[in-house]
Amino acid sequence: MAEDPEELYRQRRERIARAVRLREPDRVPVLESHGYFAARYAGMTCYDFLFDYEKATRATVKAAMDFGYDTAGSMNQLGAMPLTLAFIGEGENLMPGWVNGPVHDILGVRYARFPGRELPKDAPFQFIGEEYVKAEEYRDFIDDPRGFLAGKLLPRSLRSLEHLGSARAMAALHAWGMECERSAKASAKLAGELRSLGFGGLTSGISYAPLDFIGDFMRDVKNVLLDCYRRPDEVKQASEVLRDLIVEMGRISARTLSPGSIQFIPLHLNEYFSPAQYREFYWPTLKEVVEELIKVGITPEVFYEGRHDAHLETILDLPKGKTISRFEKTDLVKAKEVLGDHSCIIGGPPASLFHSTPAKVDSYMKELLAEVKQGGGFMVSPAVPLAAEAKPECVKAFMNAAVRYGSY
Repeated sequence: MAEDPEELYRQRRERIARAVRLREPDRVPVLESHGYFAARYAGMTCYDFLFDYEKATRATVKAAMDFGYDTAGSMNQLGAMPLTLAFIGEGENLMPGWVNGPVHDILGVRYARFPGRELPKDAPFQFIGEEYVKAEEYRDFIDDPRGFLAGKLLPRSLRSLEHLGSARAMAALHAWGMECERSAKASAKLAGELRSLGFGGLTSGISYAPLDFIGDFMRDVKNVLLDCYRRPDEVKQASEVLRDLIVEMGRISARTLSPGSIQFIPLHLNEYFSPAQYREFYWPTLKEVVEELIKVGITPEVFYEGRHDAHLETILDLPKGKTISRFEKTDLVKAKEVLGDHSCIIGGPPASLFHSTPAKVDSYMKELLAEVKQGGGFMVSPAVPLAAEAKPECVKAFMNAAVRYGSY
């Protein structure tokens, strides 16, 4: 492998691009998914990683250089879609919809718990779903979605905005804007440093499944599942309203992205539905979001979390060669059989394997790549972001095995 950073960068980007286009690169691309492993590996806590931009940068760069994946980036901030959608279209660009440690301190995010605050300093961030919207409020949301998000959802889910118009709320919004600028500068600095070392990222933003927004940020998972039985028409109408807002968000973000830029769409409710329910309630608006992103030049990377085996055939409804399908627990051999000439696939070892031995990692990778690499269109990545406790020797074995068994 070339040692010149520019040549390394070119090789890595070409390797990924060929896989996305369903072709065979020189070898299977290996995607970074270090999570809190990068923090522990660099000798810091989850608190350090989520609250200190400089420390997070050092941890990310160290992990990138020591393990040499084809992508590198930091996971010290989390998507906060309500903040984005509440302000959509109110300025030339999107308001930043991210939450990290400092933003959590400023806004008081109720649906999240952070290390060093609600949790011990070495505990990972937790997402806590709660009911912020009552079932009888569906109609209010459908009739005035932007007003509802800004006027009701944000005050209920962010402690500092409980009393809109108050001095505290106005001061919090001002501080949030300042912190978003600091965070953006830190992210740009990190990206520049990684680029100088030959690394790029995979994604350039995030999108969302409409029904997941309702489950994650409005009604809570159990409630929205019951709503599909008790209030099916309102659930569908609310999903359609959110589809329009999410599509608008994609169109705005596309203005500043290069063609083919990848946006990440994490799915959360997909494995809770039967195939018939999935096609009735979940898939229609998600499919439309994906199709609209493609129209504006974005390549959607959909993370089909949990077990998605029962719904694999629906991915064939999407345009061929225009999406990336990332899987967590789905049978990757089956996914390759169904989607191999239709959508680029991302998948890899379960989290437990990184707590075992290098020999077990090597054996898993040898068998997996023998089954799924042929014909291209496959990228390997840990099934979920690595836990802080993952063994460095197993992480190294993962990369070594990808090089050994992933060459074409």
